[in-house]
Amino acid sequence: MDPIYMLLAIPMFFLMMGIEYLVGWFKKQQYYRFNDAITNLCIGIGSQAISLFLKGILLGGYVLIFEHLSVIAIPVTWWTTIACFLVFDFLYYWAHRWSHEVNFFWGAHVVHHQSEDYNLSVALRQSWFHALLMFFIFVPMPIMGFVPMQFFGVALFVTLYQFWIHTQAIDKMPDWFEYIFNTPSHHRVHHGVNPKYIDKNHAATLILWDRIFGTFQIEEEAPTYGITTPLKSLNPTWANFQYYVEIFQKARTFSSWKEKIKILWAPPGWLPEDQGGQQYPEEIDEATYTKYDPAPKRVSNVYVLLQFILIAVGLTVYMYRFEELSTFYQWVFLGAIILSTMICGAIMENKPWVQYAEYGRLLLVLASLNSCYYYWYFDWFTVMLVGSGVGFLVFVTWFTYGWRLVPVHVD
Repeated sequence: MDPIYMLLAIPMFFLMMGIEYLVGWFKKQQYYRFNDAITNLCIGIGSQAISLFLKGILLGGYVLIFEHLSVIAIPVTWWTTIACFLVFDFLYYWAHRWSHEVNFFWGAHVVHHQSEDYNLSVALRQSWFHALLMFFIFVPMPIMGFVPMQFFGVALFVTLYQFWIHTQAIDKMPDWFEYIFNTPSHHRVHHGVNPKYIDKNHAATLILWDRIFGTFQIEEEAPTYGITTPLKSLNPTWANFQYYVEIFQKARTFSSWKEKIKILWAPPGWLPEDQGGQQYPEEIDEATYTKYDPAPKRVSNVYVLLQFILIAVGLTVYMYRFEELSTFYQWVFLGAIILSTMICGAIMENKPWVQYAEYGRLLLVLASLNSCYYYWYFDWFTVMLVGSGVGFLVFVTWFTYGWRLVPVHVD
């Protein structure tokens, strides 16, 4: 999604999450856990920050292909927009399906499925690199002649549509709607780890593609959410790289280079025959299944919540001012944002090392903000110096004495 449109959509996202939380509260159902929801949102923040660097590649690549390889330039009309939507939605189905059936692509897409809850915050838990890896599937569209403005407009619509289907608050839509479109019921199936639900309902907007190509599954019993081997981490960076590390570790045990390469293009769960062959998921034992749920004391949650709000505000300013910043500060602030989301996860997991890392992060944010304002926004430098200095002292004091109240986690 284009960063500017995301800025406009963020308030709507949080409003809808608030409504969903209240619906769950009235129904006496817990849709949200604090640590899981914050992790989902932190991963989404990282995705948006990194997309600022990737948008030039994706947008520029589409324009370049359109200008040099397109057969014709399709005029923008209501009927060509519908055609563009149908082609995009069809290709998205296959991009999504292959993201579940090919290890190399699943390694990026798995991030979206790692949450063991199912709520609107999961919609924002997006891989940092998946869009870049799957862009090749949409190359036929600029060659066919769909102009960039039309393509990215349709992509924006399809992205926004998929937000609302990540909820348990809506049971079923009318039968005709359920037959044609993707819905919360259909997408809950897609996020389930129950064997009969795995690799089903890949649609973005039209569930018709799943019905046509044999990947449709109706929701029966309530799904268990997550992935077959739970991540058991609240670290956003590890969430984006863990599966690739796992593939590399498995490949090191293989006897031939052919097998080492094959694992990248094999389906998830594949192993060579001498190591057991293809592994299939087992039924979930609801009696023994537990979610990863480290529980720090309330003082940590309050601190993390405030830090998350500041990170979200910082992301908003970063996205708005990105083009004005030098390359150096673009990368410095990206690093500060990613590090901040990692610290939030470490605090919620009671990692001992975070007692020291948080001081380094606070110093990094203080130094980067003030140096940036000194060189680029000097008229506001004094305001930033005083404000950030006071904030630094408050957070150092709060963290120093608040952390002592939190039980230390031992791995």
